[in-house]
Amino acid sequence: MTREEKAAVIEDLTAQLADNSAIYLADISGLNATTTSDLRRACFKADVKLAVVKNTLLAKAMEASEREFGELPEVLKGNTSLMFSEVGNVPAKLIKNFRKKSDKPLLKGAFVEETVYIGDENLDALVSIKSKEEMIGDIIGLLQSPAKNVISGLKSGGGKLAGILKTLSEKE
Repeated sequence: MTREEKAAVIEDLTAQLADNSAIYLADISGLNATTTSDLRRACFKADVKLAVVKNTLLAKAMEASEREFGELPEVLKGNTSLMFSEVGNVPAKLIKNFRKKSDKPLLKGAFVEETVYIGDENLDALVSIKSKEEMIGDIIGLLQSPAKNVISGLKSGGGKLAGILKTLSEKE
């Protein structure tokens, strides 16, 4: 690979690092061709971009990026696959579901919404991260809850009051 080609790859990786809010580094070494194809197919269905990259080029792209990746460049050893997603927990869920059939991919690290996660032990924490849509749904549910309680209280209170008035009028 010539210097110009390497520079182009680094520039492309830097642009991808800047454009995506969720970046996962995984180790998929040891997967056979069929399993790798299944993983790529699952990534495509989940709208996750999967690419195998050279560690040195990715490290240089991280240096060139305006983001702070913390300790993430230190995990760039061995085979590294890069997973990009717009939703923070989708790659983690994909990895967890895929590991029901296979012991790989292993999570090396992740960069999700300005937070760095190092190591495979953080997979469960990454799975539990809520997406923007889930957070909005939770907030709307919380905001609607008091209003629903007031409305149901008024409806039931109105029914009780009407029942009391009816009973009193029947006694006379």
